[in-house]
Amino acid sequence: MALRRLLSLTAWRRFEAAARRGFFRNAALELSVTSGAVSQQIKALEADLGIDLFVRGARKVQRTSAGQYLQPALTDALLQIRQAVDELRPVSAKSLHIAS
Repeated sequence: MALRRLLSLTAWRRFEAAARRGFFRNAALELSVTSGAVSQQIKALEADLGIDLFVRGARKVQRTSAGQYLQPALTDALLQIRQAVDELRPVSAKSLHIAS
């Protein structure tokens, strides 16, 4: 299967975080960006796809049926990327893990 042009991985990560968290603000905090940055990237995705991914409310956003369809697939894909990258990273013998 040929890969057609997709918007940046950053835009997809922002959509996935917003869809999972239900708030652009919470997605922004998770990703260390502004709420406006999350909103702009999602608007760009929606324009590129030609569909709405969210219904925007006064304080919360809700996924449309398209957003509900895409979110689990994106979450799984991002987790697979994270796992693959983690497997490639060398394990440092000098790691120190502290939990409280």
